Amino acid sequence: MNPAGPSALSARIAATLALDARAPFLEFHGQWRTWGQLAATADAVAAHVPAPGTRVGVLLRNQPAHVGLLVGLLRAGACVVTINPSRGVDRVRADLAGLGLPILAGTPQDVATFADDGGPRLVLTTTDLGAPVTVAGELPADLGVARPEVAVEMLTSGTTGPPKRIPLGYEMLTRGLVGAKHYESSRDDTPRLRSGVAIVNAPLVHMGGLFRILQCLYDGRALCLLERFAVDDWAAAVRRHKPRTISLVPTALRMVLEADLDPAVFATVRSAISGTAPLSPDDADAFEAKYGVPVLVSYAATEFGGGVAGWNLADHQAHWSAKRGSVGRAHAGVELRVVDAEDFTPLPPDGEGLLEVRAHQFGDGADWVRTTDLARLDADGFLWILGRADQAIIRGGFKIRPEDVRAVLERDPRVRGAAVVGRPDPRLGAVPVAAVELRLGGADATEAEPAVGAKEVVDQLRADAARVLAGYELPVEIRVVAELPRTPSGKVDLAAVKDLLATPVTDQET
Repeated sequence: MNPAGPSALSARIAATLALDARAPFLEFHGQWRTWGQLAATADAVAAHVPAPGTRVGVLLRNQPAHVGLLVGLLRAGACVVTINPSRGVDRVRADLAGLGLPILAGTPQDVATFADDGGPRLVLTTTDLGAPVTVAGELPADLGVARPEVAVEMLTSGTTGPPKRIPLGYEMLTRGLVGAKHYESSRDDTPRLRSGVAIVNAPLVHMGGLFRILQCLYDGRALCLLERFAVDDWAAAVRRHKPRTISLVPTALRMVLEADLDPAVFATVRSAISGTAPLSPDDADAFEAKYGVPVLVSYAATEFGGGVAGWNLADHQAHWSAKRGSVGRAHAGVELRVVDAEDFTPLPPDGEGLLEVRAHQFGDGADWVRTTDLARLDADGFLWILGRADQAIIRGGFKIRPEDVRAVLERDPRVRGAAVVGRPDPRLGAVPVAAVELRLGGADATEAEPAVGAKEVVDQLRADAARVLAGYELPVEIRVVAELPRTPSGKVDLAAVKDLLATPVTDQET
């Protein structure tokens, strides 16, 4: 399929929905819905979109009803504005009031909980695929500015500050779906229903979950939708559906690694794709050693409408031992380069600087887009992500890369995950502080005074880190927490970590 314009994705969805109404499409809590039930919901929703580009808010959860609402809106060419119900009632209501959307969609319960009284709007609700779509309210006289080229206004994770909305175009998403064929052995692009079942365990309100749904629609593939990630439910889905490829964010991958599952669960799995956050190559190797499944790390950002680089199986088999820790090579149609962080001149291979991307998602002749990711690109095109430039901590004139400190702390087998941020300091400008989450069976974790066992872990972490890091890089406080705060996508929420560590638990010399 040639992604020729904003309507290409809508046309592809319509073509897929018309293939076989009786074929199974979505399994949820052990019950199947058909492509015909999806089409019925999508048709009913699309009928209420007055014009392409109309902005429609969707209270989006991992439930079949929400998939139907999403697909219907995209089929009609609407601009879908994702609303995350897990952000809390007050914040969601304030968000809706500020957005001024002419149409709001969701389940009856969510609409009743979150809808504000901010003026007239049309409200679409449904409870399941194939269930009636109920219409209430009325369209306002002023529908606002239409955005026919924008498929989704996606709320970012907000890992380094307040979340913001990123416009993802219809053409951008279609090109991204074509580029994702980088991971597949078959590049056949014919609209048809394909064998196999994809397991979707990432939140739909995040780019990872949304993109997986779009891949299933684009490829005509059935899916198993999980409301949230839980190892037992996920493993049972893998046993039932026997996928060849699984997708796990680093947090979920570590949970599966620790769970000591029967390797027979992975009998049909040829590869695991992992992205959205840094993954230690040690964890990737341990996963393959334990379950016999190579981990294909990828690099993506919401701004690019999905992935722009990653490993495929052939590259992994040929190059992983030599390129260990890399996030792979550029997808087809994507160019990467690294520039100096101060004067932005392109650097030679293996130079460390800011990553820039020129992606086909933005169309022919697109400009380079500068990221805030520190990176290295070797002569063979393999990319390493070294951290983020906007998270650097300047302590008394010395620059500290939090990712370097985090990696050292996570080398301890008792540490499931760590996060390092800067705390303002009146004398030094900023000092590094760390929060660590321990693995199951480790010391008791608490967010207040260290529990019995936790202090010993902290003392050992500090001693071990001192053998690797410079004195100015050592965290002035390492706090054991029950759980690192995370965004819906599974990334560590660095803004929340900063709030958590803003006030010292104990006075320490800085």
